[in-house]
Amino acid sequence: MMMNGWMYGWMWFWPVLILVSLLLLIYGVVRLAQGRPPGPVGAERGSSARQILDDRFARGEIEEDDYRRRRAELS
Repeated sequence: MMMNGWMYGWMWFWPVLILVSLLLLIYGVVRLAQGRPPGPVGAERGSSARQILDDRFARGEIEEDDYRRRRAELS
């Protein structure tokens, strides 16, 4: 059985396709690994309720009596 010359011209296609697919897979895995936040949600900023309350008091958003009452509720 004779092969036409045009079939041999496409033999490079499959190895290149496999290589590109593997590179995209590795890239996707690396991107997913980098995109995950380390630890529980909110832990990276330390945004606990007490910290938020302290920050609001420091900015003057709440009065001292309100601050003390809310802080006692958190304890």
